[in-house]
Amino acid sequence: MLRAAALAAAGLGPRLGRRLLSAAATQAVPAPNQQPEVSYNQIFINNEWHDAVSKKTFPTINPSTGEVICQIAEGDKEDVDRAVKAARAAFQLGSPWRRMDASDRGRLLNRLADLIERDRTYLAALETLDNGKPYVISYLVDLDMVLKCFRYYAGWADKYHGKTIPIDGDFFSYTRHEPVGVCGQIIPWNFPLLMQAWKLGPALATGNVVVMKVAEQTPLTALYVANLIKEAGFPPGVVNIIPGFGPTAGAAITSHEDVDKVAFTGSTEVGRLVQVAAGSSNLKRVTLELGGKSPNIIMSDADMNWAVEQAHFALFFNQGQCCCAGSRTFVQEDVYAEFVERSVARAKSRVVGNPFDSQTEQGPQIFGPVMQILKFKTIEEVIGRANNSKYGLAAAVFTKDLDKANYLSQALQAGTVWVNCYDVFGAQSPFGGYKMSGSGRELGEYALQAYTEVKTVTVKVPQKNS
Repeated sequence: MLRAAALAAAGLGPRLGRRLLSAAATQAVPAPNQQPEVSYNQIFINNEWHDAVSKKTFPTINPSTGEVICQIAEGDKEDVDRAVKAARAAFQLGSPWRRMDASDRGRLLNRLADLIERDRTYLAALETLDNGKPYVISYLVDLDMVLKCFRYYAGWADKYHGKTIPIDGDFFSYTRHEPVGVCGQIIPWNFPLLMQAWKLGPALATGNVVVMKVAEQTPLTALYVANLIKEAGFPPGVVNIIPGFGPTAGAAITSHEDVDKVAFTGSTEVGRLVQVAAGSSNLKRVTLELGGKSPNIIMSDADMNWAVEQAHFALFFNQGQCCCAGSRTFVQEDVYAEFVERSVARAKSRVVGNPFDSQTEQGPQIFGPVMQILKFKTIEEVIGRANNSKYGLAAAVFTKDLDKANYLSQALQAGTVWVNCYDVFGAQSPFGGYKMSGSGRELGEYALQAYTEVKTVTVKVPQKNS
């Protein structure tokens, strides 16, 4: 069994582990099975497993070894059509899902979280096998956040409601928050379990149905969760999961005339295609969580030890394969030389190896982290340089001066600004980007807005004759 010491070996350090992982940092980490058995490799529609209509398959690869883990059913347009049809049937008025009490939707989401927690060790090992991230991170970070996300949205299921409105005249006016309908969701490979939870949580809490395309590089954990969705008791057709490729399965979702909304996490280039397809089909609503080139600003009065470690974490966490990675590090000129020297030493000490080894900080790369360390002199200068980007996903500021922190945090054009920390996420806090880093927000109460329609109902109130 591994404990909090494993966090230090994973590159988080005991101090960061306490802050980032809270209670999770103190729990034991079971030793993993480095060859977890794959139970599900087909398409999940209507709570049943299917081969692709075309009978095609594709390999999912262990990125640590290059070996084929197994063959996966390759969904495309015909499979998407079947999934959308099943979802549409599940969303019909009078269906078990539409008639289900909101509190019972919350109960199902909590039940799903319980099942994921039950199988946490297996899921963490499967995630590491298919994705390559260190097992300690899969178990302590990703799974912890997945569980919190589902439980957070379980609590919202019976609380996201409309308002009464005091309009003029003898009328009773109120709003209803109704589900959008069939939601197409497309998730990436860098956080397979977590991105699945970020998408499913708000969609299901508000009563929608889902057709999800999972990344072709990392389909295994999402498919296993599909079986847990069935075990939890979700009605058939409420969640449908299709492994496949973007130009076929993904494109079929974004252009489908019977999909009411699409949510996509991935590159800005593909995000453009998603928005065009949505607009040219049925004008389905779109939320996009896209790329970033996030600035991390180190002021000369920052705690140097903490700033160096956090800047390292900001870039190298998850092998640097994060949309919000702090890839542009701006350091004030007074401390620039010292910061560079310390950062180089920290990077050289990073351990690359087998992701199942508790000493490994960095598993296999798909793309690699590059830390730019850029010198600046004044606050106004760094604001201009930090904002000189088509992206605006995240930013960070390290300083002991509260006035500087407040000034910079309001000046930076980014959806999230961290002060004296980096990559601190909570299911309660919205995440999303300015400019070409996307539109809409995930997590928190704000994510619910993307999955609901607001309906106004106004009723004439008869007056009693005197």
